[in-house]
Amino acid sequence: MCDGPVITSAGATAGIDLALALIGEDHGEERARAVARYLVVFLQRPGGQQQYGPPEAIRPAHPLVRAATERMAADLTADHSPPALAAALAISERHLARLFRRELGRTPGQHLEHLRVRAAQQLLESKESTVPGVARAAGFGTAESMRRAFHRVLGISPSAYRHRFRL
Repeated sequence: MCDGPVITSAGATAGIDLALALIGEDHGEERARAVARYLVVFLQRPGGQQQYGPPEAIRPAHPLVRAATERMAADLTADHSPPALAAALAISERHLARLFRRELGRTPGQHLEHLRVRAAQQLLESKESTVPGVARAAGFGTAESMRRAFHRVLGISPSAYRHRFRL
């Protein structure tokens, strides 16, 4: 609420919204968007309010899982199918899946999908690349497969994400 020189809000979230609005007025929407991204909040919250945080800092304790996750992160476009990963690590696919579930709470495929979505998020925020170009660079192959992954992981489309968070 604005009453002359006095501006108030009720509640923590409303206070964050107010602070972002004031930053936007004083320093521009670009700066307010950067602060919102840093705080992991929306510049203007939509109804769904899905949070889009920074990449997870996962360092698995098990050396085989750590080797697999590092292999995935090093080249998102490579073949990281369960048979390929298991062969590279000289273990069975079943054992690989068990280790991933125990260490990370998800399958190798789910982990790879999250890594690719995070990479695509960074590209969508900062580059002028097309959505199909971002899909290829992040290892999805097609824009449609990236769109499906974004909906599974973030609940929105890549285009909607770009619109909200582009620098």
